[in-house]
Amino acid sequence: MKEKTIDYVLRATWMAVSKMYNEEAGKAGSTMATGFALLSIDPESGTPSTSLGPKMGMEATSLSRILKTMEDKGLIIRRKNPKDGRSVLIHLTDFGKEMREYSKKVVLRFDEAVKDSVSEEDLKTFIEVANTIMDLISEKKIYKEEVKLKH
Repeated sequence: MKEKTIDYVLRATWMAVSKMYNEEAGKAGSTMATGFALLSIDPESGTPSTSLGPKMGMEATSLSRILKTMEDKGLIIRRKNPKDGRSVLIHLTDFGKEMREYSKKVVLRFDEAVKDSVSEEDLKTFIEVANTIMDLISEKKIYKEEVKLKH
């Protein structure tokens, strides 16, 4: 495989973006995962904890660890959902809202830098290709049958 595979380009690019975000978040004593969670929580009415995992594409166990850390740092508070006493709403504290704004600025600065360096047409094509890849995966059009390997 002399040419780089699409998988390699995606993985290497995401790893570079992830490292960059973690470095920026680290300047504020945070992490990329925390920033992503802050951006996923409705700053006004809060967000049900059960909808955060799917919204962020995370497993419940990973998310609960992040939420616990965020609670310990004073970024969020958990309150019973007034519409459904069985569920919990995650609300941002004032500090959480402040850190959410920081995270938002970091993401928008990245967007701006890419848009300044890539033509509108190329960016549109990139997004179309990424959406096609997402569709292929979500509609299971790549691996239809389970492959059984002999041990």
